Amino acid sequence: MADCKLIRGNEAFHGKQGLDYFSGISAESAGSTALCMHLVTIPPGGTARPHYHANHESAIFVLEGNSEMRHGPALEHVMEIRAGDFCYIPAGVPHQPYNPTDKPVRAVIARTDPREQESVVLLPADFGRPRP
Repeated sequence: MADCKLIRGNEAFHGKQGLDYFSGISAESAGSTALCMHLVTIPPGGTARPHYHANHESAIFVLEGNSEMRHGPALEHVMEIRAGDFCYIPAGVPHQPYNPTDKPVRAVIARTDPREQESVVLLPADFGRPRP
C-alpha cells in the first residue's frame, strides 16, 4: 500500500507552454500514477504558446483574476474565464490561454497524466491566425 504524501507548494518550474507553474502532485513529487495538480500563474499580458495535450484531460479552477482562452481545431473560439470558474479541456484540443488584463491570474490545474509535460504538443506560434 502506498503512503499519503504532503507536498509543500514552493517549487516552481517553467512549462513548455510558456507559463510558470508551482509544482504540486505529480509522478515526480508524489509517485502519482494517474493525475497531476499544479498552480499556474499567468502574468498581466501573458500568453501561453498554442498547444494541446495529446493523451490527457485538463480541469482548471481559477482562484483569482480574469483570463481568456482561444480553443478549437484552429483556435477559432474564445472563452472568458473568471475567478470562481471551472474549465474542462479534453485531450487533443488545441488551446491557448492568455491574460488580457493588468492583474495576474492564478489557477489550480489538474490533469489525468502524472507527467503532464510529456504529452504537451506545441503548435507554431502563429497557429490559428489568419495568414496574409
